[in-house]
Amino acid sequence: MNSDFLLAVHGLVYLNHKKEILSSDVLAQNICTHPARVRRVMAKLKKAGLVETKEGRVDGGYFFSMEPQNVNLKMISNALDVDFVTTGWHSGDPHMECKVASGMAGIMDQLYGQMDEQCKAFLETITIDTIDCQIFRPQEAPVSSKAADSDNTSGSQPSNKKRLEEYLL
Repeated sequence: MNSDFLLAVHGLVYLNHKKEILSSDVLAQNICTHPARVRRVMAKLKKAGLVETKEGRVDGGYFFSMEPQNVNLKMISNALDVDFVTTGWHSGDPHMECKVASGMAGIMDQLYGQMDEQCKAFLETITIDTIDCQIFRPQEAPVSSKAADSDNTSGSQPSNKKRLEEYLL
């Protein structure tokens, strides 16, 4: 995973908070990165339909028009084609006679793939609204978390808010 995911989440939460068109310069200042990097990431979010743009040197920029409770972090990761659990190196060699050396890379790739899917399944439970709530209304649960809590009569599944709080600790 690279930091594009963090930049995208930060940018969408900030756009949702401001509720206005913001330039890449304004976003970059808040995110603490370069405007060109913001434009590159926002282009992918626009292609996925997660942000809208308005052209113009003076009043152009990006706008978040979606309902924040309907945009989850998995959608953002998909827009950026992010893998959270991956490796650029594999031990062993598939051409070696030793079963451990020849089989380890495939086994580890399967393991990484399963962990990545579990991570993305968790991210699907966290929305822009969930994060907004954690920043601006920490004592409230997002609408989606309240619904999850009311559907949870057994008490065995934690709410989105609870899982995010545990994750952030």
